[in-house]
Amino acid sequence: MSVRQSMLAVATASVLAFAAVPASAQTLRYANQGDLKSLDPYTLKETTTIAHHGHVYEGLVARDKDLKIIPALAESWETPEPTRWRFHLRKGVKFHNGDPFTADDVLFSAERIRSNGSNFLTNVPADAKFTKIDDYTVDVTLDSPNPILISQWDGWYIMDKKWCTDNNAVAPTPASATTPSYASLHANGTGPFMIESHQPGVKTVFKVNPNWWRKPEHNLKEIIFTPIGSDATRVAALLSGEVDVIEPVPIQDIARVDSSPNAQVLKGPELRTIFIGMDQTRDELLYSNVKGKNPFKDIKVREAFYKAIDIELIKTRVMRGLSTPSALMIAPQLFKLSGDFTRPKFDPDGAKKLLTEAGYPDGFEVTMDCPNDRYVNDAAICQAVVGMLARIGVKINLLAQPKAQYFAKVLKPGGFQTSFYMLGWTPATSDAQNVLYDILGCRDDPKSARGEANLGGYCNKQMDAIADKVLLETDTGKRDLLIKEAFEIAAKDYAYIPLHQQALAWGVSKKVKMTQRADNQVLLYWATKQE
Repeated sequence: MSVRQSMLAVATASVLAFAAVPASAQTLRYANQGDLKSLDPYTLKETTTIAHHGHVYEGLVARDKDLKIIPALAESWETPEPTRWRFHLRKGVKFHNGDPFTADDVLFSAERIRSNGSNFLTNVPADAKFTKIDDYTVDVTLDSPNPILISQWDGWYIMDKKWCTDNNAVAPTPASATTPSYASLHANGTGPFMIESHQPGVKTVFKVNPNWWRKPEHNLKEIIFTPIGSDATRVAALLSGEVDVIEPVPIQDIARVDSSPNAQVLKGPELRTIFIGMDQTRDELLYSNVKGKNPFKDIKVREAFYKAIDIELIKTRVMRGLSTPSALMIAPQLFKLSGDFTRPKFDPDGAKKLLTEAGYPDGFEVTMDCPNDRYVNDAAICQAVVGMLARIGVKINLLAQPKAQYFAKVLKPGGFQTSFYMLGWTPATSDAQNVLYDILGCRDDPKSARGEANLGGYCNKQMDAIADKVLLETDTGKRDLLIKEAFEIAAKDYAYIPLHQQALAWGVSKKVKMTQRADNQVLLYWATKQE
C-alpha cells in the first residue's frame, strides 16, 4: 500500500470513528483556572489556549486520543522527494461563515503564522516554501529533509484568508497587544464548534457547528466556558453541579471530589515538564540589585540555585506526592534514555559555598516571575523556591500573576522581560527535538525561530549543531544518542533547573464521559453528557 493509500485508509477509519452521533444534545459547562484572553489562534502557544482554539479551528493534521497524527484538513499526503511533501486537501469543507476551504487558506496561514507577533514561529519551519498546485493540492518544499514536519504542525490551525483580509486581521495578534484585534475577539474556523459570544475574563460560549465535515462523537449543543481563578470556588462549582468539568482540581481537593456523590477526578500522568529558568544573556539583569553584571552568566551561580532547591520537599509538601521529579527537560515517556540521567543532590551548604566562590557571599536580590493560574500549584511551588533560596542568602521578590499578564511579559512578543522564572513545557511534537530547538536553542539570530521559548537566552552552539542533526537523523538508535549528548551538555551547563512532571487532575461530573489526553488538552468534542 502506498503512503497516500495508507493515509486515505486512516482518514476513512477516522471519519467512521465519528459516525455514531449520541442522542439528546446537551449544554456542557466548563471552568478552568485561567482565562481565554484571545481567539486569535497564533497569539499564545499554551496548552489550554490551544485546546480552546481547537474546538473552533483545525489544522491540516490532528492528533487522536492517543496523540497519534491523523489526517484533518489534509486528507492524505506523500513525500515524492525527501525535501518535498505533497498534501491533498479535503474537499467540501467550509468555514463557519460559509467560505470554502482551499489551498489559498493554507498558503495564507503558513505566512501568517510566521509573521511578527505570532507565538508559533517554530511550528512551520522558516525554510518551508508552500506552493499551490491547484485549489486542493499544496506542495511544501524544504531546504533539507525533515521527518517530523507534520508533528511540528500540532496547534497550527488554518485561518480563512478572505475573512482575515476583510476584517483587517492579516497580521497575528501579539500576546502583549493592549488593543484587541478583530481576530482576538471573533473566530471563523472549520471546526466542530463556533463562537457565539466571547467576553474575555467573563465567559465564552461555543455553539455546535451543524455543518462540520466530520460526524461528531459528542452530544453537545453548546459549551459555556467560565474562568474561575479561585480553587475553592472552582471546586464548589463542580460539587454543586453549577459546572460539569473543571481543570485542574487542586491536589488538596482530589479526595473530597472523589468522595462526592456527583463528581470524580480523572487522573493520569502528564507530559509537561515544570522548570525554572534564568536570564543568561543580558549584561545586567532587568530585575536585581546587582548592577553592572549578570550573576546568572556564572555557572557557579546557576549550579548553586539548582542545588539549593529541595525537589523531594516540593514533591511531598507542595505536590502531595503527585509529581515525578525530573533530571531532564522532557518527560521520560518521550525519551527512552532518560534513565541515564540523575539530578544533582540537594546541597544547600554546597550551594552557599558556590555563591561565595562566585563573589556573592551574602547572596543577592532578584525578581521571580511566576503564573498563579496555569500549572498545578504553580504559585505555591514558586513560594517554596523563594524559601529554599533564602537559605543560601538569595532574596527572591516573587511576582506571581495570572497567566495572561505573565505570558505577555515573559514571552518573545513581550520582549522576554524576565530575570528568573518558572515555566512548563509540553513538546508539541512529542519529540525531544522540540525541546532542543525551542527551549535550549540559541535565540541570537533574529532571522531564525530557534529559541522561541528560550526565555532566559541560554546559548551553546554545540547544542544547536546537535539539534540540527537530530532533526535530520532517521536511525532511531543514532538519534537517541544524539539527543542524550545534547541533554548532557545542558546538564553540564546548568542551563535550566528541571523540577517535575505534574499529574493530570480533571474534575468531571458523573453525568459526563470524556477522554483525557496526556498533553492535558481538555477537548470537549469527545465528551458526552447525560440528562
